[in-house]
Amino acid sequence: MAKQDDLVFGIHSVSALMEIAPERFVELWLLKGREDDRILPIINLAGKYGISVQFMHRKALDDKSAGEQHQGVIAKVKPGKAFTENDLSDIVEQTLAKNEQPFLLILDGVTDPHNLGACLRNADAAGVQAIIVPKDNAAKITPTVRKVAVGAAETIPLVQVTNLARSMKALQEMGVWIIGTAGEATQSLYDCKLKGPMALVMGAEGKGMRRLTRETCDELIKLPMAGSVSSLNVSVASGICLFEIVRQRLV
Repeated sequence: MAKQDDLVFGIHSVSALMEIAPERFVELWLLKGREDDRILPIINLAGKYGISVQFMHRKALDDKSAGEQHQGVIAKVKPGKAFTENDLSDIVEQTLAKNEQPFLLILDGVTDPHNLGACLRNADAAGVQAIIVPKDNAAKITPTVRKVAVGAAETIPLVQVTNLARSMKALQEMGVWIIGTAGEATQSLYDCKLKGPMALVMGAEGKGMRRLTRETCDELIKLPMAGSVSSLNVSVASGICLFEIVRQRLV
């Protein structure tokens, strides 16, 4: 039986991955009798790329998905490339070679797969070149992450590093300015200059960034909070911050 990490669930996730990397598909399992307008494009793409398709009863798909919402579509795929700290300099250099400014997102201690999936989606929409996470105590790419990310898990490199602070220092040596978000910061997001090569650091909801991560940042900012709520979900906060950077870069 396929491991969960080898499976992709849902219409959007499967179709997005098939468009991006059809060579990774091993097999496609579809709900028997379902050939509507949402499924037919997937069937046609599978035929185009020579991907094996099996039609199954719902119980068989439910058993394969182990409780995940599959929408009648499950794909067995080969693992994607695993990115490590050794890839960071290449990502920055390739970005500069295209005359673009490095734009990175660092997540410290984000363990919820739904949050990671939503952050990947935010990052893809904002034009981020990579997300950097610690190897330990952080969510990994799972079927849930892929489903929430709606294809972004395949387009945005998720770089897993052994020592986050050390990797941040390596980025600083490459000219990347690192902005961290912290409730105790005195400067608002909207008062900060957010142009040039940049990495945004988001900590886990509640705990925030770890001490060493915070101390390694070049600058700390906060979101102005007007109500009684003291913090936002990390994926919501990352979306706000990322698109403020995008806005300033367009001005």
